[in-house]
Amino acid sequence: MGRAAEWLRERVPVTGDTLRELTQEPVPRHLKRWWFCLGGTPAYLFVVQVATGILLAFYYEGAPAAAHDSVRYITEEAAYGWYFRGLHRWAATLMVAAVILHQMRVYFTGAYRRPRELNWGVGMCLLLCTLTMGFTGYSLVHEQLSYWGATVGAHIAETVPLLGGPLKKAMLGGDAYNERTLSRFYVIHAAVIPALMVGLLFVHITLLRLQGVTDMRFEGEDVAAPAHFRFFPDHVYTELIVGLVLMILLSVLATVLPPTLGPRADPLVTPEVIKPEWFFYVSFRWLKLFSRTAAVLSMGLVVFLMFLWPLVDAGIRRRWPASEASVWVGVAAVLAIIGLTVWEAAVAH
Repeated sequence: MGRAAEWLRERVPVTGDTLRELTQEPVPRHLKRWWFCLGGTPAYLFVVQVATGILLAFYYEGAPAAAHDSVRYITEEAAYGWYFRGLHRWAATLMVAAVILHQMRVYFTGAYRRPRELNWGVGMCLLLCTLTMGFTGYSLVHEQLSYWGATVGAHIAETVPLLGGPLKKAMLGGDAYNERTLSRFYVIHAAVIPALMVGLLFVHITLLRLQGVTDMRFEGEDVAAPAHFRFFPDHVYTELIVGLVLMILLSVLATVLPPTLGPRADPLVTPEVIKPEWFFYVSFRWLKLFSRTAAVLSMGLVVFLMFLWPLVDAGIRRRWPASEASVWVGVAAVLAIIGLTVWEAAVAH
Protein backbone atom coordinates (compact mmCIF):
# COMPACT_ATOMS: atom_id res chain seq x y z
CA MET A 1 0.00 0.00 0.00
CA GLY A 2 2.89 2.35 0.73
CA ARG A 3 4.35 1.89 -2.73
CA ALA A 4 0.93 2.36 -4.32
CA ALA A 5 0.35 5.56 -2.36
CA GLU A 6 3.77 6.89 -3.29
CA TRP A 7 3.15 6.02 -6.97
CA LEU A 8 -0.18 7.87 -6.88
CA ARG A 9 1.23 10.94 -5.08
CA GLU A 10 3.98 11.24 -7.66
CA ARG A 11 1.51 11.29 -10.55
CA VAL A 12 -1.30 13.20 -8.79
CA PRO A 13 0.52 15.74 -6.58
CA VAL A 14 -2.48 16.70 -4.47
CA THR A 15 -2.06 16.77 -0.70
CA GLY A 16 -4.66 16.84 2.03
CA ASP A 17 -3.83 20.49 2.72
CA THR A 18 -4.50 21.34 -0.93
CA LEU A 19 -7.87 19.59 -0.85
CA ARG A 20 -8.82 21.34 2.39
CA GLU A 21 -7.90 24.70 0.88
CA LEU A 22 -9.99 24.01 -2.22
CA THR A 23 -13.04 22.87 -0.25
CA GLN A 24 -13.01 25.44 2.53
CA GLU A 25 -14.20 28.36 0.42
CA PRO A 26 -16.39 30.54 2.68
CA VAL A 27 -20.06 30.51 1.68
CA PRO A 28 -22.35 33.48 2.51
CA ARG A 29 -24.75 32.71 5.34
CA HIS A 30 -27.90 33.45 3.31
CA LEU A 31 -27.20 30.34 1.18
CA LYS A 32 -28.37 28.19 4.09
CA ARG A 33 -31.84 29.04 2.81
CA TRP A 34 -32.81 26.67 -0.03
CA TRP A 35 -34.44 29.50 -2.02
CA PHE A 36 -31.10 31.29 -2.29
CA CYS A 37 -29.09 28.27 -3.49
CA LEU A 38 -31.52 27.09 -6.15
CA GLY A 39 -28.72 26.76 -8.71
CA GLY A 40 -27.75 23.35 -7.35
CA THR A 41 -31.26 21.95 -7.88
CA PRO A 42 -31.35 22.12 -11.71
CA ALA A 43 -27.71 20.92 -11.79
CA TYR A 44 -28.69 17.81 -9.82
CA LEU A 45 -31.76 17.26 -12.02
CA PHE A 46 -29.54 17.60 -15.10
CA VAL A 47 -27.38 14.75 -13.78
CA VAL A 48 -30.54 12.66 -13.28
CA GLN A 49 -31.56 13.51 -16.85
CA VAL A 50 -28.21 12.38 -18.25
CA ALA A 51 -28.16 9.13 -16.23
CA THR A 52 -31.74 8.11 -17.04
CA GLY A 53 -31.37 9.32 -20.64
CA ILE A 54 -28.43 6.95 -21.17
CA LEU A 55 -30.50 4.04 -19.82
CA LEU A 56 -33.45 4.93 -22.08
CA ALA A 57 -31.12 5.28 -25.09
CA PHE A 58 -30.30 1.55 -24.88
CA TYR A 59 -33.86 0.80 -26.00
CA TYR A 60 -35.03 3.90 -27.86
CA GLU A 61 -34.96 3.93 -31.67
CA GLY A 62 -34.91 7.36 -33.29
CA ALA A 63 -36.74 6.42 -36.49
CA PRO A 64 -40.40 7.27 -37.28
CA ALA A 65 -41.30 3.64 -37.93
CA ALA A 66 -39.84 2.37 -34.65
CA ALA A 67 -39.86 5.26 -32.14
CA HIS A 68 -43.39 4.77 -30.79
CA ASP A 69 -42.94 1.00 -30.43
CA SER A 70 -39.60 1.45 -28.67
CA VAL A 71 -41.19 3.84 -26.15
CA ARG A 72 -44.02 1.36 -25.66
CA TYR A 73 -41.45 -1.41 -25.04
CA ILE A 74 -39.64 0.76 -22.49
CA THR A 75 -42.90 1.57 -20.72
CA GLU A 76 -44.50 -1.87 -20.72
CA GLU A 77 -41.82 -4.56 -21.12
CA ALA A 78 -38.29 -3.42 -20.25
CA ALA A 79 -37.29 -4.11 -16.65
CA TYR A 80 -38.05 -0.95 -14.65
CA GLY A 81 -38.40 0.91 -17.94
CA TRP A 82 -41.56 2.63 -16.73
CA TYR A 83 -39.71 3.84 -13.64
CA PHE A 84 -36.71 5.28 -15.48
CA ARG A 85 -38.95 6.86 -18.11
CA GLY A 86 -40.94 8.43 -15.28
CA LEU A 87 -37.77 9.71 -13.60
CA HIS A 88 -36.60 11.20 -16.89
CA ARG A 89 -39.92 12.87 -17.62
CA TRP A 90 -40.45 14.32 -14.14
CA ALA A 91 -36.82 15.41 -13.79
CA ALA A 92 -37.26 17.35 -17.03
CA THR A 93 -40.40 19.02 -15.70
CA LEU A 94 -38.84 19.93 -12.36
CA MET A 95 -35.64 21.09 -14.06
CA VAL A 96 -37.56 23.61 -16.17
CA ALA A 97 -39.34 24.87 -13.05
CA ALA A 98 -36.08 25.04 -11.06
CA VAL A 99 -34.23 26.99 -13.76
CA ILE A 100 -37.11 29.47 -14.04
CA LEU A 101 -37.25 29.91 -10.25
CA HIS A 102 -33.46 30.33 -10.09
CA GLN A 103 -33.58 33.06 -12.75
CA MET A 104 -36.39 34.75 -10.81
CA ARG A 105 -34.38 34.63 -7.59
CA VAL A 106 -31.33 36.13 -9.32
CA TYR A 107 -33.52 38.83 -10.88
CA PHE A 108 -35.38 39.92 -7.76
CA THR A 109 -32.25 39.97 -5.58
CA GLY A 110 -30.37 42.04 -8.17
CA ALA A 111 -27.62 39.42 -8.45
CA TYR A 112 -27.36 40.10 -12.20
CA ARG A 113 -25.88 43.57 -11.67
CA ARG A 114 -22.27 44.60 -12.19
CA PRO A 115 -19.96 42.71 -12.41
CA ARG A 116 -22.23 39.69 -13.04
CA GLU A 117 -23.89 40.78 -16.31
CA LEU A 118 -22.11 38.07 -18.33
CA ASN A 119 -23.18 35.34 -15.95
CA TRP A 120 -26.80 36.50 -16.29
CA GLY A 121 -26.44 36.02 -20.05
CA VAL A 122 -25.02 32.53 -19.51
CA GLY A 123 -27.98 31.76 -17.25
CA MET A 124 -30.39 32.92 -19.96
CA CYS A 125 -28.66 30.61 -22.45
CA LEU A 126 -29.07 27.73 -19.97
CA LEU A 127 -32.79 28.55 -19.66
CA LEU A 128 -33.24 28.47 -23.44
CA CYS A 129 -31.29 25.21 -23.67
CA THR A 130 -33.51 23.69 -20.97
CA LEU A 131 -36.67 24.70 -22.86
CA THR A 132 -35.23 23.34 -26.12
CA MET A 133 -34.40 20.06 -24.42
CA GLY A 134 -37.98 19.86 -23.16
CA PHE A 135 -39.38 20.54 -26.63
CA THR A 136 -37.18 18.00 -28.41
CA GLY A 137 -37.68 15.36 -25.71
CA TYR A 138 -41.46 15.73 -25.95
CA SER A 139 -41.20 15.19 -29.72
CA LEU A 140 -39.23 11.94 -29.44
CA VAL A 141 -42.22 9.91 -28.20
CA HIS A 142 -43.67 10.26 -31.71
CA GLU A 143 -47.28 10.18 -30.61
CA GLN A 144 -50.02 12.31 -32.12
CA LEU A 145 -49.65 15.34 -29.88
CA SER A 146 -45.84 15.37 -29.97
CA TYR A 147 -45.78 14.98 -33.77
CA TRP A 148 -48.22 17.80 -34.37
CA GLY A 149 -46.62 19.91 -31.65
CA ALA A 150 -43.30 19.70 -33.51
CA THR A 151 -45.08 20.55 -36.78
CA VAL A 152 -46.74 23.61 -35.23
CA GLY A 153 -43.41 24.65 -33.68
CA ALA A 154 -41.75 24.53 -37.09
CA HIS A 155 -44.52 26.66 -38.62
CA ILE A 156 -44.09 29.19 -35.82
CA ALA A 157 -40.33 29.28 -36.43
CA GLU A 158 -41.03 29.95 -40.11
CA THR A 159 -42.70 33.23 -39.12
CA VAL A 160 -39.40 34.74 -37.93
CA PRO A 161 -38.42 37.43 -40.46
CA LEU A 162 -35.44 36.60 -42.70
CA LEU A 163 -34.41 33.54 -40.68
CA GLY A 164 -37.77 31.75 -40.67
CA GLY A 165 -37.28 29.56 -43.72
CA PRO A 166 -33.75 28.33 -42.89
CA LEU A 167 -34.75 27.86 -39.24
CA LYS A 168 -37.69 25.64 -40.20
CA LYS A 169 -35.53 23.56 -42.54
CA ALA A 170 -32.88 23.22 -39.83
CA MET A 171 -35.53 21.94 -37.40
CA LEU A 172 -37.26 19.50 -39.73
CA GLY A 173 -34.45 18.56 -42.11
CA GLY A 174 -36.63 19.69 -45.01
CA ASP A 175 -39.69 21.72 -45.88
CA ALA A 176 -42.01 19.46 -43.85
CA TYR A 177 -41.84 16.74 -41.19
CA ASN A 178 -40.10 13.79 -42.84
CA GLU A 179 -38.19 10.58 -42.07
CA ARG A 180 -35.08 12.61 -41.05
CA THR A 181 -36.84 14.91 -38.58
CA LEU A 182 -37.08 12.56 -35.61
CA SER A 183 -33.44 11.48 -35.79
CA ARG A 184 -32.48 15.17 -35.97
CA PHE A 185 -34.48 15.90 -32.80
CA TYR A 186 -32.86 12.87 -31.16
CA VAL A 187 -29.32 14.10 -31.90
CA ILE A 188 -30.19 17.61 -30.68
CA HIS A 189 -31.84 16.27 -27.52
CA ALA A 190 -29.30 13.59 -26.59
CA ALA A 191 -26.02 15.11 -27.80
CA VAL A 192 -26.02 18.74 -28.93
CA ILE A 193 -27.99 20.34 -26.08
CA PRO A 194 -26.37 18.30 -23.25
CA ALA A 195 -22.88 19.07 -24.56
CA LEU A 196 -23.77 22.76 -24.90
CA MET A 197 -25.20 22.80 -21.37
CA VAL A 198 -22.08 21.18 -19.91
CA GLY A 199 -19.98 23.92 -21.52
CA LEU A 200 -22.31 26.65 -20.31
CA LEU A 201 -22.35 25.19 -16.79
CA PHE A 202 -18.55 25.20 -16.77
CA VAL A 203 -18.50 28.89 -17.75
CA HIS A 204 -21.31 29.66 -15.28
CA ILE A 205 -19.56 28.02 -12.33
CA THR A 206 -16.16 29.46 -13.31
CA LEU A 207 -17.55 33.00 -13.36
CA LEU A 208 -19.33 32.33 -10.08
CA ARG A 209 -16.08 31.21 -8.45
CA LEU A 210 -14.12 34.15 -9.86
CA GLN A 211 -16.69 36.80 -8.88
CA GLY A 212 -18.03 35.15 -5.74
CA VAL A 213 -21.61 34.86 -4.59
CA THR A 214 -23.57 38.05 -3.96
CA ASP A 215 -23.56 38.55 -0.19
CA MET A 216 -26.96 39.56 1.20
CA ARG A 217 -28.07 40.63 4.66
CA PHE A 218 -31.59 40.69 6.05
CA GLU A 219 -33.40 42.66 8.70
CA GLY A 220 -33.48 41.06 12.12
CA GLU A 221 -30.35 38.96 11.61
CA ASP A 222 -27.90 38.57 14.47
CA VAL A 223 -25.01 40.86 13.51
CA ALA A 224 -22.71 38.92 15.83
CA ALA A 225 -23.33 35.63 13.99
CA PRO A 226 -20.67 34.46 11.49
CA ALA A 227 -21.23 35.96 8.05
CA HIS A 228 -20.04 32.78 6.31
CA PHE A 229 -20.00 29.02 6.78
CA ARG A 230 -17.83 26.24 5.37
CA PHE A 231 -18.34 24.83 1.89
CA PHE A 232 -17.35 21.37 3.14
CA PRO A 233 -19.02 19.75 4.92
CA ASP A 234 -21.81 22.26 5.72
CA HIS A 235 -22.87 23.37 2.22
CA VAL A 236 -22.16 19.95 0.70
CA TYR A 237 -24.43 18.33 3.29
CA THR A 238 -27.18 20.81 2.45
CA GLU A 239 -26.93 19.98 -1.25
CA LEU A 240 -26.91 16.24 -0.49
CA ILE A 241 -30.09 16.59 1.54
CA VAL A 242 -31.73 18.55 -1.29
CA GLY A 243 -30.67 15.83 -3.73
CA LEU A 244 -32.10 13.10 -1.50
CA VAL A 245 -35.41 14.94 -1.15
CA LEU A 246 -35.55 15.45 -4.92
CA MET A 247 -34.84 11.75 -5.56
CA ILE A 248 -37.67 10.74 -3.21
CA LEU A 249 -40.01 13.24 -4.87
CA LEU A 250 -39.06 12.02 -8.37
CA SER A 251 -39.61 8.40 -7.35
CA VAL A 252 -43.04 9.17 -5.91
CA LEU A 253 -44.08 11.12 -9.02
CA ALA A 254 -42.75 8.42 -11.38
CA THR A 255 -44.72 5.79 -9.44
CA VAL A 256 -47.97 7.64 -8.74
CA LEU A 257 -48.13 9.70 -11.95
CA PRO A 258 -46.16 7.74 -14.57
CA PRO A 259 -45.96 9.21 -18.09
CA THR A 260 -48.60 7.86 -20.45
CA LEU A 261 -48.30 6.91 -24.11
CA GLY A 262 -50.74 8.37 -26.61
CA PRO A 263 -51.70 7.01 -30.04
CA ARG A 264 -49.00 6.67 -32.68
CA ALA A 265 -48.33 9.77 -34.80
CA ASP A 266 -50.47 9.93 -37.93
CA PRO A 267 -49.60 12.68 -40.45
CA LEU A 268 -53.03 12.22 -42.10
CA VAL A 269 -55.09 12.91 -38.95
CA THR A 270 -54.87 16.35 -37.34
CA PRO A 271 -55.94 16.42 -33.66
CA GLU A 272 -58.80 18.77 -32.82
CA VAL A 273 -56.65 20.43 -30.14
CA ILE A 274 -52.84 20.43 -29.94
CA LYS A 275 -51.59 20.66 -26.38
CA PRO A 276 -47.98 21.72 -25.64
CA GLU A 277 -46.03 21.03 -22.49
CA TRP A 278 -46.98 23.29 -19.55
CA PHE A 279 -43.85 25.45 -19.87
CA PHE A 280 -44.97 26.50 -23.36
CA TYR A 281 -48.49 27.48 -22.25
CA VAL A 282 -47.45 31.15 -22.08
CA SER A 283 -46.20 31.16 -25.68
CA PHE A 284 -49.20 29.16 -26.90
CA ARG A 285 -51.70 31.54 -25.32
CA TRP A 286 -49.76 34.57 -26.60
CA LEU A 287 -49.93 33.18 -30.14
CA LYS A 288 -53.70 32.90 -29.80
CA LEU A 289 -54.06 36.54 -28.73
CA PHE A 290 -52.23 38.12 -31.68
CA SER A 291 -51.34 37.40 -35.26
CA ARG A 292 -48.52 34.88 -35.63
CA THR A 293 -45.98 37.43 -36.86
CA ALA A 294 -46.79 39.97 -34.14
CA ALA A 295 -46.71 37.29 -31.45
CA VAL A 296 -43.37 35.84 -32.59
CA LEU A 297 -41.73 39.26 -32.93
CA SER A 298 -42.99 40.41 -29.52
CA MET A 299 -41.78 37.19 -27.84
CA GLY A 300 -38.40 37.60 -29.53
CA LEU A 301 -38.22 41.17 -28.26
CA VAL A 302 -38.98 40.01 -24.71
CA VAL A 303 -36.18 37.41 -24.84
CA PHE A 304 -33.79 40.01 -26.28
CA LEU A 305 -34.64 42.44 -23.48
CA MET A 306 -34.13 39.71 -20.90
CA PHE A 307 -30.58 39.19 -22.16
CA LEU A 308 -29.92 42.93 -22.07
CA TRP A 309 -31.77 43.66 -18.83
CA PRO A 310 -28.60 44.17 -16.70
CA LEU A 311 -27.63 47.02 -19.06
CA VAL A 312 -31.17 48.44 -19.12
CA ASP A 313 -31.36 48.27 -15.33
CA ALA A 314 -27.96 49.96 -15.00
CA GLY A 315 -29.17 52.83 -17.23
CA ILE A 316 -32.34 53.25 -15.13
CA ARG A 317 -30.36 53.25 -11.88
CA ARG A 318 -27.89 55.82 -13.20
CA ARG A 319 -30.73 58.17 -14.05
CA TRP A 320 -32.92 57.42 -11.02
CA PRO A 321 -30.71 55.88 -8.28
CA ALA A 322 -33.62 55.14 -5.94
CA SER A 323 -35.81 53.63 -8.64
CA GLU A 324 -37.47 50.25 -8.03
CA ALA A 325 -38.48 49.93 -11.68
CA SER A 326 -36.80 46.53 -12.04
CA VAL A 327 -38.89 45.12 -9.18
CA TRP A 328 -42.16 46.34 -10.67
CA VAL A 329 -41.21 45.11 -14.13
CA GLY A 330 -40.42 41.73 -12.60
CA VAL A 331 -43.69 41.59 -10.67
CA ALA A 332 -45.66 42.48 -13.81
CA ALA A 333 -43.79 39.82 -15.80
CA VAL A 334 -44.40 37.11 -13.17
CA LEU A 335 -48.11 37.97 -12.97
CA ALA A 336 -48.35 37.89 -16.77
CA ILE A 337 -46.61 34.50 -16.93
CA ILE A 338 -48.86 33.03 -14.23
CA GLY A 339 -51.99 34.54 -15.76
CA LEU A 340 -51.29 33.29 -19.30
CA THR A 341 -50.27 29.86 -18.02
CA VAL A 342 -53.40 29.43 -15.92
CA TRP A 343 -55.55 30.79 -18.78
CA GLU A 344 -54.16 28.25 -21.24
CA ALA A 345 -54.34 25.43 -18.69
CA ALA A 346 -57.99 26.20 -17.97
CA VAL A 347 -58.94 25.85 -21.63
CA ALA A 348 -60.26 22.41 -22.50
CA HIS A 349 -57.66 20.48 -24.52
